[in-house]
Amino acid sequence: MKGRLIYLIGPSGSGKDSLLDAARETLAGQGCRVVRRVITRSAEARGESAESVTPEAFAQSEARGDFAMSWYANGLSYGIPKVIDDWLNAGDDVLVNGSRGYLPEARRRYPHLLAVLLTVEDGVLRQRLHARGRESAEEIEARLARNAGFADTLLAGENPDLCLLDNSGSLQQTCQRLLQLIEDHRPIAWSDSA
Repeated sequence: MKGRLIYLIGPSGSGKDSLLDAARETLAGQGCRVVRRVITRSAEARGESAESVTPEAFAQSEARGDFAMSWYANGLSYGIPKVIDDWLNAGDDVLVNGSRGYLPEARRRYPHLLAVLLTVEDGVLRQRLHARGRESAEEIEARLARNAGFADTLLAGENPDLCLLDNSGSLQQTCQRLLQLIEDHRPIAWSDSA
């Protein structure tokens, strides 16, 4: 594939969707497409800008091979439309909101992907999760504990090429750092004489 998959991961509430929305226009100007996930959450539910489908419709799409990647997490099914392969083959970079648990499979399918872990300080993340109003205080604390376990695993040397991006401050600063990170990790093109 001529393009590169940029695989953004991070805990729920870390601001992945806000970051994608903030960076979308600038990234489009740089030949990078931001993909909307397909998710089995009702259209009325607050949260990410995604294509909401019923579990039955998701299962049918998955059976037809409509997804380049799909996974199940937190009681929901998630899919990345197969069209990303066409975009990557055409030379476009593609940025997706991925899953930490699916990262090994994503790497197998897209060996040259750029994995970016969006982090946020626990206190800030706790406040964001409470403000969202989707979960009880007990569920939020359980989520924070799971997030800590995921982060420990991801940062324990199993993923030496994982790029960290802190989103504890302003969204504008994080957006600028994301754009710089993508530029700094751009693959060096082989010259014709090599």
